[in-house]
Amino acid sequence: MDEAGAQARAVSPTQGAAGIAYSILIPCYNERNAIAATIEAVRSACTRDLPAGSFEVIVIDDGSVDQSGDVVAALAADDHRIRLIRHRRNRGYGAALKTGLMEARGGWIAITDADGTYPNERLGELFAQPDADMVVGARIGDDVVYSRLRRIPKIFLRFYAQWITQSHIPDINSGFRAFRADIARRYIMLLPDGFSFTTTITIAMFMENLEVIYEPISYAPRIGRSKIKPIRDTLRFVSTIARTGMYFAPLRVLKPFILTFWAAALVSLGYDMFVLSDLTDKTTTSLLLALNTTMLGLLADLIDRRTRS
Repeated sequence: MDEAGAQARAVSPTQGAAGIAYSILIPCYNERNAIAATIEAVRSACTRDLPAGSFEVIVIDDGSVDQSGDVVAALAADDHRIRLIRHRRNRGYGAALKTGLMEARGGWIAITDADGTYPNERLGELFAQPDADMVVGARIGDDVVYSRLRRIPKIFLRFYAQWITQSHIPDINSGFRAFRADIARRYIMLLPDGFSFTTTITIAMFMENLEVIYEPISYAPRIGRSKIKPIRDTLRFVSTIARTGMYFAPLRVLKPFILTFWAAALVSLGYDMFVLSDLTDKTTTSLLLALNTTMLGLLADLIDRRTRS
């Protein structure tokens, strides 16, 4: 057994039903060609690095129409450690994870994709940080194969999230991570049904000052066709970061708008006073916009502080 496996065995999270301490969630939508290999890699890693009988593998078939669920069902019939949950229709990546999260029996939850992109042989390392609340596999290691087109918006999203959280975030939405089940369930109503699930839980953890550790990992080309739509999903990521930021730190999110509106109002006021010698409607409107935005930010921040006190 390697060092990561030895460390994982030293961790003693709260055990759930049937002595299960670790639950690995695999959302699956039309991944017939990859799901069997993914399950085998996960099962092998957990068998090697975790105590016997301490883990379960939960596959959430999110309305697949390519017999992915049947492949999983056949594997589950031969191994009681594998569980299959089916959605009758496709509800989204985040919805699948939330279903698995509520059904999981382990005190620690790990998630990975069904498409063969993540190094599932390293699952034990995600469970080997006893003092962490979440351990994330950051796609910054060797052999990272990633679309350049998708890198560009992710750079902006990562810096935007870092500004809101005031924390260094190497990878904002990696789908290879482990976290404490009780903490994740606290945010169940905040977590979205789409691909923004990982972005939201990342920001939530940092905003709550919880311990998040990043481990560099590789990232392989996926098997099959990607379900991500770059433009639509990037806009959703931006919306998710702003919405989650408003939930945890509204004044920080509104601060750029407040400063911009006040700057515009003061410039307009100066022009009216020294050039036009008259107070125009434009200046009055700008001042009201700046004042209202400031009051909104202060009120939202007050409500947030009172709610969390």
